[in-house]
Amino acid sequence: MKRLLQTTALASLLLAMPMVSPARADAVSDAKAYVAEITKPNPPWTGPTTGPVAQAGKTIVYVAADLRNGGVLGVVRGVEEAAAAIGWDVRVIDGGGTVSGRSAAIQQAIALAPDGIILGSVDGNEQAEGIRQADADGIKVVGWHSTATTGPSDSLPIFTNITTDPLEISRAAASFVVADSEGKAGVVIFTDSVYEIAIAKSDAMAEVIRACDTCTLLTTEDTPLAEASTRMPPLTNALLQRYGESWTHSLTINDLPLDFMAPVLQSAGRAPDGFPRNVSAGDGSEAAFQRIHQNYYQWGTVAEPLNLHGWQAVDELNRAFAGEADSGYVVPVHLFLPQNVNEDGGANFVFDPDNGYRDAYKAIWGVS
Repeated sequence: MKRLLQTTALASLLLAMPMVSPARADAVSDAKAYVAEITKPNPPWTGPTTGPVAQAGKTIVYVAADLRNGGVLGVVRGVEEAAAAIGWDVRVIDGGGTVSGRSAAIQQAIALAPDGIILGSVDGNEQAEGIRQADADGIKVVGWHSTATTGPSDSLPIFTNITTDPLEISRAAASFVVADSEGKAGVVIFTDSVYEIAIAKSDAMAEVIRACDTCTLLTTEDTPLAEASTRMPPLTNALLQRYGESWTHSLTINDLPLDFMAPVLQSAGRAPDGFPRNVSAGDGSEAAFQRIHQNYYQWGTVAEPLNLHGWQAVDELNRAFAGEADSGYVVPVHLFLPQNVNEDGGANFVFDPDNGYRDAYKAIWGVS
C-alpha cells in the first residue's frame, strides 16, 4: 500500500511537471518575439499630419531639471532646432539637479513672462505650485517626462506630457533581460523615488521580472540620479559583494547610473561584454550609445528620440497657443542592442529616426 501511494504520488508529480516547463518556454519565447519587433530598424512616421499653422512671434522657456542628464540635454537641442524652424525665441534655464534649483528655475521662467514653458524632466508633483502659478499667469505648460503618463495631466495644468510610454519602455527593457537570460536572470533594478515617472518605470520592470517564474529580482535600489556620480560607485561595489555571480542583469530607469557603474565593474575585473549585462529603460544618451558600440558594460538602451521629442514639444505648444487639443502622439518604443546600434541615428550616438518627422511638422506649421 505504501509503495502504491509512493508510485501514485510520483506519477502525479511527473504529470504536473510538463505544465511548468511550457509556461516558462512561452514566457521566454514571447519576450523574444517582442524584442525582435521593437529592434526592427527604420520605423515609419506614425505622428500627426494635420494641425494649426505656426502661431507667430512666440517666446518660450525650456526649464531643464538637470542639463548634465543626456536625455534632458537632447530634448533641448530638438526644442532649439524646432523653435528656429517655426520662428520662435527660446531660452534655456538649468535647474541644476536639485529641488531648490528647479523651483528657482521655474520662478525665473515665469518672471520672463513667456508664452510657454517646456518642463525638461521636471517632476510635476514636485513643482506643482510653480506650474499652477505659470498657468495663472496665462503661460502654457508642456512637460517632457513630467508625469507618469502621456498626454494631458488630470491634476495639474500641464497641456500634455511627452514621453514614449514609460510602461512600454519598461516592458521592453525587462523583456530583453528575460529573453537574453533564457528566463534565468538575476536582476538589480535602479530607480529614483524623487520622480513619479521613475517609480512607475521601475515598478513595471519589476512586474515583468516577477512574472518570469525562473528569474530572480535580487533588489530594487532607490538612489538619486542627481547624486549618481557619488552614489553609484560604492553602491555597485556593495552589490557585487552581496550578490556576486548571481547578479546577471541590471535595469536602470535611464542611462545616467551606468555612467558611473562601468568604471567600478572594470576595476572589479568584470569583462566589458560580460555580466552583469546592463540595460537602460530610457533616454539613449550619447555615452550609452558609445558603450553599446564598444560592448563596454552596457548591452542595451530603450532610447527615446530626444530631438523628435523636442520638435513635438514645440508642436504641442503651438496647438495650445491656437486653442486646439494636444496631438495625442506617442512614439513607439525602440530598443537598441549591439546588432542594430548603427541604424536610426545610432551610428551618430543618438536615436534620430529617419522617418521625415522634421518635414512632417514643418508641413503642419506651413513653414519651409
